[in-house]
Amino acid sequence: MEEKKELSMEVRLLLAFLLMGVVLFVTPYFYKQPPQPTPQSAAKSGQTTPTDTATSPGKTLAPPVPSIPPSDLPSQSAESEETVTIDTDLYRVVFSNRGAVVRSWVLKAYKDQAGKPVDLVNVRAAARVPAPFSLTTGKGQALNPNPDSVLFQVERPDNLTVNFRYSDSRLAVKKSFKFLPKSYLVAVSSEVSQNGALVPHGFAWRGGFGDSTVVNPTKDQQALYYDVANSKLQELPVKNAKDGPVSSAGQYSFAGLEDAYFAGVFLPEGRTSVELTEFADSVSNAAGTDEQRVGASVGGEGSNAFTFFVGPKDYSLLHSINPKLDQLINWGWFEFLAKPLFLALFWTAVHVTQHNYGWAIIVLTVVINMLLFPLKLSSMKSSRKMQAIQPQVNAINDKYKGLSLKDPRQSEKQTELMDLYKKHGYNPVGGCLPMVLQLPFFIAFYRMLMVTIELRGASFLWVHDLSQPETIAIRILPLILVVTQFLSQRMTPTPGVDPSQQKMMMFMPLVFGYMFYFFQSGLVLYYLTSNLVGIAQQWILNRISPPPAAVINVKPAPNKKKSR
Repeated sequence: MEEKKELSMEVRLLLAFLLMGVVLFVTPYFYKQPPQPTPQSAAKSGQTTPTDTATSPGKTLAPPVPSIPPSDLPSQSAESEETVTIDTDLYRVVFSNRGAVVRSWVLKAYKDQAGKPVDLVNVRAAARVPAPFSLTTGKGQALNPNPDSVLFQVERPDNLTVNFRYSDSRLAVKKSFKFLPKSYLVAVSSEVSQNGALVPHGFAWRGGFGDSTVVNPTKDQQALYYDVANSKLQELPVKNAKDGPVSSAGQYSFAGLEDAYFAGVFLPEGRTSVELTEFADSVSNAAGTDEQRVGASVGGEGSNAFTFFVGPKDYSLLHSINPKLDQLINWGWFEFLAKPLFLALFWTAVHVTQHNYGWAIIVLTVVINMLLFPLKLSSMKSSRKMQAIQPQVNAINDKYKGLSLKDPRQSEKQTELMDLYKKHGYNPVGGCLPMVLQLPFFIAFYRMLMVTIELRGASFLWVHDLSQPETIAIRILPLILVVTQFLSQRMTPTPGVDPSQQKMMMFMPLVFGYMFYFFQSGLVLYYLTSNLVGIAQQWILNRISPPPAAVINVKPAPNKKKSR
């Protein structure tokens, strides 16, 4: 056997250098030694990092300040946990210096289902997920120590501003919140650095958002952002993140969370890109069972500054802040009608009915029915013509009585009927047109009552909330509606309808009453008012236009079947 050749010195040196290179370049990935620059070298480097100072919502200033070497960071932390309360005309917000997070965010002007001011923070989520305005970082960027558990120093420059600061030899975190006396806008900013380097991060609001006392709150809670590039609002239901957090980034006008009536969105100022991460958090509900609640983190840079809007999805308020915020109100497929209908209702409530939306619905319904009156008049004239030629129609039906639907002579029957209708100027579809045109208004009212906060909690006589069914033991509006439906049906002529069918139609008001018993009171009020206006119009038409005399008809010859 040949002896194995020994490696030459050159090869050994080459391998040695390769191994040294591996050690030098691979070791830092497993063991990161914090750098220890001298103050002189730091001063010579001339590197600066921005710090955010929010002066007013929508405007942020970021003067550059020299970075501080990690070894020279002053230690800033509190000795004990404390809470800080910000009390404005619109908010009552409670902060904790443990993590510099929000424990409660109450809207003073709005009530929940229990009659208490709405708290947008889901208190049941506190035991499972970080509180609102905790910090999130990307993968592989864990902060040590966890800033959500440390005690921040609290600074109160004035009654509406609170600043939080924490730092040790490695980590430095700053958060600032500046409120205004009569505004739903808050200037928020943050900065995070670790080992002297800025760490991209975001503000997180997790475990649900909005009114948690409503039935099935998860149905309307979702994350969202407005994509400027595509001019489109993207709504992200909680199921999107059921398999783990989902992130997206882009040029967004706003990003955050919403439920049916409230929104909490961050508005960037002068930023080219915003990152949003959606979460699905398992949280206990009122029944004690777990369900997924949506959460979101917004940010993406080491130093973040936003204007934060958190409040009602009030149309005029949103439009005054940013016209794109109008899209937070989801009008659905019938936006072309629901939105103008709401604007008309809002104007009526403000200028005519002294902010009473119940009377505004009545006034607007009367106006709609008056605008549709010419069509109803045309429909009644059509019904009168049908009454006049009804004997001839009956004669034709008797002539072809007993024919199956597949019999070829059915076409002869239809031809004779159409010739008769044409001769006397009767349009079979004319009687249905007013009912068909009422349907879009009905759907638009239904959608409007679901999404407009102006009608949430709006009272009328004994009704406490027009956007919900009546809360009394026996709901009065649906019962009155049944009575008016009977009257309307009795007063409206129905020529050509079989007597047995007329008897069946008498049960329709009861069916309507059952359906409307569970609808919003505002929708019942709209339909009830339409019935009352229709009854008045029908009474007037019956007085000025009595039933016409029947057209004398010569009985047609019997239809003889051809022998085969």
